[in-house]
Amino acid sequence: MNDEIQHIISGESETGQGTVIKTITNYLARCQKASGMAKADKHFKTKETKNLIDFIEAEKLWYFSINIDNFIAEGAEQKVYIKNEQSVVKLNDSIYYLSWIDYFHNILLHNYFFPDTLYTFLGFYQLEEKLYAVVEQPYVKATEKTNLDLVKLFLTNNGFNNTRNNDYFNPELGLILEDLHDENVLTQNEILYFIDTVFYITN
Repeated sequence: MNDEIQHIISGESETGQGTVIKTITNYLARCQKASGMAKADKHFKTKETKNLIDFIEAEKLWYFSINIDNFIAEGAEQKVYIKNEQSVVKLNDSIYYLSWIDYFHNILLHNYFFPDTLYTFLGFYQLEEKLYAVVEQPYVKATEKTNLDLVKLFLTNNGFNNTRNNDYFNPELGLILEDLHDENVLTQNEILYFIDTVFYITN
């Protein structure tokens, strides 16, 4: 793994939330090692989620301050609620990832590359027997439609090559960055804001 990426996901770089996320991912990694299960196992995510819930209970990491009346949007992987004029709260069930560890690595990578839309981890929430991670993020109100050619230019200038549609790959860092359509990258006063990213580490 690239040293820079290792530094980010270890929680040691100044990405915000490093300490608590490092504690969670270290716990899950120990559980994975003890079980001997690989991520490819069809029961892996279920077992990992059970271990995570045990950890949440022990460390009192449940988050209850969600006003469901403030719901504004929902995607395949998350629900979004207005918290106030400055921020939103997002519930993410990690469906895009083979493991919760991969999801938390995505948070750390997002915070490193896009600190202006930094995720603040708040805890966990259960809704209809599904586990969600809860994060807070600055609220970005789009003032114009995002030009995806400008997204492509920005990412290309920063080492990410367009592979197909709205997906990118950085060969130097071994990072895949996907799903950057115009609902996940907003434009406010001609400035791009990456509000929802999906990073995968390839090596």
